[in-house]
Amino acid sequence: MAERVRLDFGHDGVATITLCHPPLNIYDLEMRDGLIEAITAVRDVPDVRCVVLVAEGKHFSVGADLSEFGTAEGIFDARRIRWDRDPWLPLLNLPVPTLCSLHGYALGSGLEMSLLCDLRIASADAVLGLPETKLGMLPAAGGTQSLTAAIGPAAALPMVLSGRNINAAEAHRLGIIAEVVPTDDLDSRTAELAGQLARIGQPFARALRRCLRAANDLPLTEGLAVEQRCARLVATGSEAQAQTP
Repeated sequence: MAERVRLDFGHDGVATITLCHPPLNIYDLEMRDGLIEAITAVRDVPDVRCVVLVAEGKHFSVGADLSEFGTAEGIFDARRIRWDRDPWLPLLNLPVPTLCSLHGYALGSGLEMSLLCDLRIASADAVLGLPETKLGMLPAAGGTQSLTAAIGPAAALPMVLSGRNINAAEAHRLGIIAEVVPTDDLDSRTAELAGQLARIGQPFARALRRCLRAANDLPLTEGLAVEQRCARLVATGSEAQAQTP
């Protein structure tokens, strides 16, 4: 596995993916490939019931390595790299609950990868933002979509347009993160919450996540229909059906 990323499997059904490029955990092609490899490995292990995304060092991630921009031989090569070596959809489509633990700076693609997880918690010192606009770029690692899905267009629009950073307290108020904890307690609280998520049965967790995502993805009437189907499948105890409602 690439040196930028480490994958650990716990005996409690929790798999931990760690960004290992401190102090800034800059997201480069090597980290991208490491994330793809780790996410693929997690997906193929049936005993995993929760995935946790964390980072070593002072900061979660300050985002992409700008020095790699423009280094592809041409625009078609750049697009091919962007889409063929993209960990974002595999992360979003993992079949188990995902938790991201943020600390220090979580900027650009650092924040964007966390937004593709089901839950985010952060230490009190965390700083979040999508600064791409100030650099004349789009937050195109899913940020325009995932942030809007998380907090709605009215709250996402000013944050994206201004490119400003926000602290953990404001991120919690907006609904970007579910919980703010003292910096020294972040690791223990992350482990505690991951254990709670891992204790949810896999078919039940899949059905819950399907219902919740339907609320964002579908009109209300269709979302209610998904909820009813999932409830019936869970009630019958049919694992194979509950995994594909």
